[in-house]
Amino acid sequence: MRNLLFLLLPLLLQTAVSRADDYATLHESKIANPMLWADVPDPDVIRVGDTFYMVTTTMHLMPGAPVMASKDLKNWETVGYIFDRLTDSPKYDLLEGTVYGRGQWATSLKYHDGRFWALLAPNESGPMGQTYIFTAPKAEGPWTVHARLRHFHDATLFFDDDGTPYVFFGTGEMCQLTPDLKGVVDGSLRHYFQREADERGLLEGTRVVKHRGTYYALLISHVYGPGRHRREVCYRTTDLRAPKWEKQVILESDFGGFSHLAQGTIVDTGEGDWYGIMFQDRGGVGRVLTLSPVRWIDGWPMLGDEQGRVPDVMRPYRSGMPERHIVCADGFDAPKLGLHWQWNHNPVDDAWSLKERPGYLRLKTSRVVANLYLAPNTLTQRMEGPTCSGSISIDISKMKDGDCAGFCAFNGDSGVLTVKKKGKKYFLEMSEQKVSLTDREKAVTSVDEKVVETIELTSHLLPLTSHLHLRISADFQPGHHDAANFYYSLDGERWQQIGTKGYRCVFDYRRFFMGSKFGIFCYATKRAGGYIDVDRFDYQCPAE
Repeated sequence: MRNLLFLLLPLLLQTAVSRADDYATLHESKIANPMLWADVPDPDVIRVGDTFYMVTTTMHLMPGAPVMASKDLKNWETVGYIFDRLTDSPKYDLLEGTVYGRGQWATSLKYHDGRFWALLAPNESGPMGQTYIFTAPKAEGPWTVHARLRHFHDATLFFDDDGTPYVFFGTGEMCQLTPDLKGVVDGSLRHYFQREADERGLLEGTRVVKHRGTYYALLISHVYGPGRHRREVCYRTTDLRAPKWEKQVILESDFGGFSHLAQGTIVDTGEGDWYGIMFQDRGGVGRVLTLSPVRWIDGWPMLGDEQGRVPDVMRPYRSGMPERHIVCADGFDAPKLGLHWQWNHNPVDDAWSLKERPGYLRLKTSRVVANLYLAPNTLTQRMEGPTCSGSISIDISKMKDGDCAGFCAFNGDSGVLTVKKKGKKYFLEMSEQKVSLTDREKAVTSVDEKVVETIELTSHLLPLTSHLHLRISADFQPGHHDAANFYYSLDGERWQQIGTKGYRCVFDYRRFFMGSKFGIFCYATKRAGGYIDVDRFDYQCPAE
């Protein structure tokens, strides 16, 4: 027996190690909710072959309508944008108003007849709000405008099995498009359901799928009656012309210490499993994405676990995929700006460069403006939970008198680190800034700026190094008040905190309607022509 145990021991050890490795692999590759703990609202997700593609809302940021890709529903990366800029109004250029909280909303993504299709309607009135239909041979682009139609609120494009195109939009409205997708079929506009008396809020964010001969329209319901919460509802029919569709609540779950979540879609895998992807409002970080299993019960796609709740952790759909992210560090060494960056409104193309000083991003002042919220070429990336930390290294030696440059937690309420050049002196300020906008034009009426702390960057320090290092760290964990802290360094190693301790990042749907972003800026208040060179953007999530 002793000899047998001796012979079996290596095999037993190998089996134990293998099981431990399997457990470690599962633990490392698990999908923890939120699936994307960042501002990724209004998602639409499709699968083409072995790849999942997702679009999301980024409103006034350019390029717009980001397309993200994943092989495993865990690791996502931005692979393209549906448009570089919108040009329907000078407001997109921060002239004659702004498009804060407007612009591109709730894009629908489809794959049909070997091409990708996207439908979106800017949240505007008049010609600016006309619906765009874009198409591309591949998700990465290039995308071209195929048609412009009337405004369809929170719409989804849908191709039936025979190729007939439809648009579902608003609260229970639909219409048929012409075969070339360039017009609406006369007489096809109708309501496919009427809102019940207790559905006092909008039902919106429509997504439509067809499964085993049944059409399913998924919408968010905003009812907040006694015992009722924000939830995802589903209408179904086997005949698009049916006078009455059946209705079911398919998700009504709070999650992670925050209120109930809804709005998104469901998507299948090549093996026939289904997943639900819904967003949840989470304060200053924005609207985050959650992943849930879909259980088909009596022909309804019920989201969540057996208790109908969003799970804390999901088993990965596919293991062994390389790690990918939608927020990335950058040394600015590539010939093109990385797809993880977006500009605040349309950029001024001749006022930034990656070529004039290789290895640096040069941000030039192009016109005189009054404040950060009107500054062209503010470059942004999302902030992420549970905690994150971003820092930049900038060469400030070519700033002109009156120039303002720096790093911020950018939103309608912003925590801002600003280098100001006054005459020949440089000052570093940490301020709290709050913008007021008109409701219609989103014009900036005022900026309430509270300077919390100012440091003079003395002349005996700057000749030693023209580089200044700025850092913002944020904590979006439940109960931690979306707190951001601000730091500076003259050597990139010894950091000093400055200004407000625990500045609260705020989500405000009346102004920006987005989560907080890291923002790098440089603008002139007296005369154009100055610039900064950004050496790098460093990033950690979770924050170290």
